Amino acid sequence: MTSTLDATAGMAMPTARTPDSHPGVLDGPHVSIVMPCLNEEATVGICVTKARRWLEGAGLPGEVIVVDNGSTDASVPIAISAGARVVTEQRRGYGSAYIRGFAEARGEVIVMGDSDDTYDFSNLSSLIEPLGAGYDLVLGNRFRGGLEPDAMPWAHRYLGTPVINFLIRLFSGVRIGDSQSGLRAFRRAAQPALQLRSAGMELASEMIVRAARTGMRITEVPTRYYARQAPSKLSTVRDGWRHLRFLLLAAPDFLFVLPGLLLTVLGLATFAISFLSPTGVTLRSLTWQPVFAGAIFLAIGVNSALLGVIAKIHACSRGLLPEDAWVRIYRRYFRLEWVLLLAVVLFVGGGIVDAVLFAVWTSGGRVESGLQLAALAQTLLIVGAELGMSAFLVVAIDSP
Repeated sequence: MTSTLDATAGMAMPTARTPDSHPGVLDGPHVSIVMPCLNEEATVGICVTKARRWLEGAGLPGEVIVVDNGSTDASVPIAISAGARVVTEQRRGYGSAYIRGFAEARGEVIVMGDSDDTYDFSNLSSLIEPLGAGYDLVLGNRFRGGLEPDAMPWAHRYLGTPVINFLIRLFSGVRIGDSQSGLRAFRRAAQPALQLRSAGMELASEMIVRAARTGMRITEVPTRYYARQAPSKLSTVRDGWRHLRFLLLAAPDFLFVLPGLLLTVLGLATFAISFLSPTGVTLRSLTWQPVFAGAIFLAIGVNSALLGVIAKIHACSRGLLPEDAWVRIYRRYFRLEWVLLLAVVLFVGGGIVDAVLFAVWTSGGRVESGLQLAALAQTLLIVGAELGMSAFLVVAIDSP
């Protein structure tokens, strides 16, 4: 079916779709506006009223869902009297409340926004219009729409949000101007693919990363951001860390594999220097013996790279990350027996070198570069053991 123009809202709104057409925005049509709420008695009624008036003015059948997250004030009765359907989520957290609200939503389009009156629910047409053009997730960009004075702390505006924007672009490849905007719209049909899990504020980042990795089309529209009336519940340090933690854990290549490979190369290079200069490297009046640094770099590097492989295979097996070329190569060519053989060779080799050195030293003999060989032997023992145990763990994780 083709799109029809809603005379009241002034935007293209597809109706039912055929199998060959792009998924329509609405099948009904029906819009669900979801708001989390924790002690917002001063503003939740205003937000619900604005949202309902917009639905009526746009001629769109819809619902307003307020997810109460443990309010102890009059938020719940106020929301109900304003016309919202109130559901309760016992698990505390911004993400937990939204995940419950999304599960309760019946609309083909879901609009999400805070119940603190920082977003204007009286005009959501521009937010959902791009869904009719084929986009799957629309974000309200507060920087393009304008910030009311004192609406956003300077640390969030100039440090927190730009840093998270950069990390999201680095880890997922999608360029977003305001990744932390709380006003968004998406297709309910996209919700299963998003597999949202975050309980806290990091849900905002998780939604973008998962949408990008599943191939969803994302866009932004300007939205005005107003100052909050009540004190903010956002903790800059705690919530900032939760965003960073999620982004790092969602990118094992950047967190584990790349640093591990760099440390491994650095360890090998340091070992090479220690063998080429057995007496150490002279730095002005100091003589540095890099043999111990080589062992440390190599052991930590291999361990980090193996952790990255394990984390990535685990995430791919659970559907949290898409398979990339390296994972496909692993699944096609990896053989447990080959890795175990390499692990045994490294471990036995280290043991033999250790045994020979021990025998020579206990007999009063001297071995050239003995200290370097001893450090290398210990490193081979550690790396061999790590490799063997990690191989079993990877197979266990990736087994159906």
